[in-house]
Amino acid sequence: MSSNSAPNPAPGARLRMANAAVAYDSLTDAEVMLRAGTGDDGAFNFLVEKYRRPMVSFMYRMTHSQHIAEELAQEVFLRVYRSRASYAAEAKFTTWLYRIATNLAVNHARDTRNERTAPTVNLDEPDSETGTTPDVADATMNVEERMLREERMAAIRQHVMELPERQRMAVLMHKYQGMDYKQIAEVLKLSESATKSLLFRAYETLRQKLQKFI
Repeated sequence: MSSNSAPNPAPGARLRMANAAVAYDSLTDAEVMLRAGTGDDGAFNFLVEKYRRPMVSFMYRMTHSQHIAEELAQEVFLRVYRSRASYAAEAKFTTWLYRIATNLAVNHARDTRNERTAPTVNLDEPDSETGTTPDVADATMNVEERMLREERMAAIRQHVMELPERQRMAVLMHKYQGMDYKQIAEVLKLSESATKSLLFRAYETLRQKLQKFI
């Protein structure tokens, strides 16, 4: 090698140089996760940044505690990191991610069930991603209309959390995370038709219990 030749970078340096050149947002989430499985920490960090707020929002709706939501979201990404090398992209990344999140949320609810006197979750809390609520108040509402809306939203919160576990999870994913039937079916490990039936029963139960507000 001549004295003017540049030295070859070490393997670790080459990997960092290659990672720096990757435009992760031009890849699918599955492709980014596969890169994370090869040791590309930049790819993993990209996914954390992309999905951290939706994960915290999802967990907050389940726990109504910002602190617990942050902890559970962190645990989700810890499990993602631990599983990075075995990720096979057999399902959409979001399906795989929400399956981990759902299992954690269910386990947390079961572990704390005896500690709570009543289930509470603020489903009309402004979404951390969009800043909007599922039912935005009209600025022209009078006092009576505002009171009725608050009563209605409190009733929705109560009755959603009283649904059977799978129905509750399906409603949260469908209404508040914007997931379609196929994604929810994959997360809950059900057929698509069974998921539609599950959601139909859940919404029918809510419709009956909220009849006075309809």
